[in-house]
Amino acid sequence: MNRALGLFALAVFQLAALPVRDRAPSGDVLGVSVVPAPGRAEVVIDVRGPVEVTDFVLQNPARLVLDLTGARLVAPALAYDGVNRAGIRGLRYSQFRPDVVRIVIDLDEARDYRMTQGDNAVRVTFDAAQTFAAWPGGAPASAEASRAAELPAAIPAAPAPARRSAAVLPEAAPQLSQQHRISITFDQASIDEVIANFASFSGRSIITGRGITGTVTAEIKDQPWDVAFSAILRSQGLAASEEPGGIIRVDSRSNLVSQDSTEPLTTRRVKINYARATALVPSVQAIVTPTRGRVASDTTTNSIIVTDLRSRMDTVESFVRSLDMRTPQVAIQAKIIFVDRTDLENLGLRYDLGTTNQFYNSLIQRPDYAKDATGATPYDPAQVVIDVGGNAVAAVANAQAKFADNSALQLVYSTVIGNFSLSTFLEALQQVQLADVQAEPQTTVVDNQKARIFVGERTPIRTIDASAQGGASGAARAQTRLQETGIILEVTPHVVQGSREVMMEIHAERSAVTPSAIAEIGAIFSTQEATTQLLVRDGETAVIGGLTVTDVTVSKSGIPFLVDLPVIGRLFGYRTSKEQRRDLLILVTPHIVDDLNANDPPRP
Repeated sequence: MNRALGLFALAVFQLAALPVRDRAPSGDVLGVSVVPAPGRAEVVIDVRGPVEVTDFVLQNPARLVLDLTGARLVAPALAYDGVNRAGIRGLRYSQFRPDVVRIVIDLDEARDYRMTQGDNAVRVTFDAAQTFAAWPGGAPASAEASRAAELPAAIPAAPAPARRSAAVLPEAAPQLSQQHRISITFDQASIDEVIANFASFSGRSIITGRGITGTVTAEIKDQPWDVAFSAILRSQGLAASEEPGGIIRVDSRSNLVSQDSTEPLTTRRVKINYARATALVPSVQAIVTPTRGRVASDTTTNSIIVTDLRSRMDTVESFVRSLDMRTPQVAIQAKIIFVDRTDLENLGLRYDLGTTNQFYNSLIQRPDYAKDATGATPYDPAQVVIDVGGNAVAAVANAQAKFADNSALQLVYSTVIGNFSLSTFLEALQQVQLADVQAEPQTTVVDNQKARIFVGERTPIRTIDASAQGGASGAARAQTRLQETGIILEVTPHVVQGSREVMMEIHAERSAVTPSAIAEIGAIFSTQEATTQLLVRDGETAVIGGLTVTDVTVSKSGIPFLVDLPVIGRLFGYRTSKEQRRDLLILVTPHIVDDLNANDPPRP
């Protein structure tokens, strides 16, 4: 016993005399982000200068820890927004030591990862099938959040309000603990003596359960005391839990688990002010005792009803109140501009050439003056009479040519050349159509909630399913649904606290009903829409959609060969030129509404 105490005291003096071997940082950490990529998710650490990276994995819960040695944290510490991005549930980082920046990545389960280091960034890649919005930053981390990345995983360094069992706590890692380091040797020392030594060295109150016996032979060299203590307990089949007030209790794992099963339950109602109680139930259910804790919601009073161990109730209530926070509001101004311009030009000539004793109905109707026995003129508009005797010649040039649109100018010129009558028809049209639609929808919505604005019509559409027979007559079944057309704006904003940026999921649409040339269809729906995610600063305007479509159609018809002649070819045919130009522009401007301080207490 005296030998063990002497060695322990000598180790303490040696530890106190050891100099701190921190080196001057040679690199800077400029920022940390989570970005999506095809088939994977990446945690990108922007660095400047040379750094050394060490990585290791912790379990229960699953975590990946990165130590950047020789680095200094330049970017402000930002808190993760709590969104599960391809299995990444949390991310925190801080200046662990003067020359070490620590980054802790919380995962939903143990995952394979790949780490690559370049000149300007360190990338950690996880395989991911789903897509997500990138995380560029968050609210400044609180002092508690900053220390969370530095606390040991086995036994906390400060008293906690609720008892935590080491039987279910993650195993500690030497690189993660910031507790005082110890070097000590035990040679067949009783477990009571070992626990007393650790209690004296750490300054913590440690008690043992009934019937704890055994001897310990171990040599600890320069390890954090909590890591060494946890390793010795595991070698003896023991575990530690922290009682309310900070007292550490050492007992067998079975006794600690049975104590949880015998501790009485209590029920508490927590009033929710800002959030919906039903929406918080899944999050609260994840932190209560797995086998005995229960969570329910009361929609009448908008409250959370929690049933759990008495020692855990304060922790659960504190967690619920941390979720019930006043979220900011965002006023969103959008502008949808749609311009449709159509230019149409028509120009053409038609000819009619004939004699006085015949007629041809396509252009000019010439009556047949031959009379029957009764004196009546046997005129039939559908009859074509052509006299080809003697030197009488008749011809009709492009008589069927015509424009699809009505002509704005029609000129008729007729002349007599010998026994022939020549009639010329000149038709011309120039048309400009301009449609300028500008919509400016505005809405105000709470953070992380969806807002929708619809201004337009609901057009009924009837569909007939010939394969589905219904009714007594066996006729085809018809259904009617309503199709929305007009201006539609859907937006879900998320305020990035601390940087006054707004992450938005936006869907903007402008649609209209257009009659269809196909009788069976009836109508078509012309639609211009844009769906995107973007990050915009407060008050800035972003262009989320810009599209220009130009259609040019030129058609030419006329007398073969003659219509293709240079200069005079236009005298022998019709020419139509149509140019249609459609421009779409969608602008969005978010404004964070600062009518109240987010830290103000809720109003009664």
